[in-house]
Amino acid sequence: MSSHRLAAGALAVLALISDAAAARPVRAQAAPVPASAPASNSSSQYDKAPWWMRDSVIPQTGHVFTELPANRANVSATFLAVDDTVDKAQAKAIAQTRALQAALAKLGKDSVRVTTGFSMRALYEQYRDKNGNRIEDQRGDKITGYQVSLNISLEIRDMAVLEKAYALVLAASPAQTNQIYFSLQPTNETNTWLYNEAVKDARKRATDAAEAAGGHLGGIKVVDPTGRACQTDILARNASDDGSEPEANEVVVTGNRKAMAAPPPPPAPPEAGFAAEDALEAKALANPFIQTPPLQRLEATACVVYGLN
Repeated sequence: MSSHRLAAGALAVLALISDAAAARPVRAQAAPVPASAPASNSSSQYDKAPWWMRDSVIPQTGHVFTELPANRANVSATFLAVDDTVDKAQAKAIAQTRALQAALAKLGKDSVRVTTGFSMRALYEQYRDKNGNRIEDQRGDKITGYQVSLNISLEIRDMAVLEKAYALVLAASPAQTNQIYFSLQPTNETNTWLYNEAVKDARKRATDAAEAAGGHLGGIKVVDPTGRACQTDILARNASDDGSEPEANEVVVTGNRKAMAAPPPPPAPPEAGFAAEDALEAKALANPFIQTPPLQRLEATACVVYGLN
């Protein structure tokens, strides 16, 4: 009886060992990597060498300039009036310029744009100190009157009326006039023509350079409006551009320029003012102002990258 129990116990132990071996996980073997498989690279092929380092190219900047007569003129004049109140002084200043503004309005708002501005200062009693210097007693109860300055600024857009407009200003007898500042405002057609000429100049320079080096000019690679492709530091991948250089299609105008906002049209003069207006125009004709608009320089550049054969 005991031998049978021992045999049964042995069979049970063998069964437990078999079940444990069957439940044990088997470690997977990694598949070998073929030797010919290339290593992965997330960077593009242009990160190591830009295209202009692989191909023969010639970056060229075209430079052109032209000179055109100025088509803008700016001039200003100041009129002074003094009275015991601000309102009276201001009315006197306006009366001095009423005929002038009416005469300028006849020239057309598209030809002459007029802006006005006022400034005022109080006049005080004056006394002399022990050294004989004249000093103002700047106290509120020592005001003797007010001085109003009326400034008239003209932006002349039609050079055909320049002489007449300036003669009218002088004929109005202002307290002060400033010199005339000329400038050139190029049209869109002028800017486009000048840039196209710069592109043509870039091709001529590139052709001459390629032939001088014993090669032949190839096709166009890049027409860069920013001009950065023609900068040596960009081609050599040096320090980044700080953006301080002007754009390649930027047109630079030399000469003085004074920006002015478009003013409202001047008020219509009263009927009684026609006599003063006619007298002012007659005085202006008697003393004409002759001024030829000077030439202004326009420059343009264009950056073009060509291939080399």
